[in-house]
Amino acid sequence: MRHTPLHESPSDPIAEGARARAQGRPKDACPYPANSETRTAWFEGYDGVPAEPTHDPAFAGD
Repeated sequence: MRHTPLHESPSDPIAEGARARAQGRPKDACPYPANSETRTAWFEGYDGVPAEPTHDPAFAGD
């Protein structure tokens, strides 16, 4: 089994944000810099919703 050191960046910030919420950590515990893509992704995972609505023609009947 491979152990990942705690100081390494997670490969999936969305999963990391979701895990933080599940562990009861506050939202301001996000480790990523302001205005970064990884911070936005972390918040998506924490909140459980995409940051911006996306249009998927497969679901829109286009």
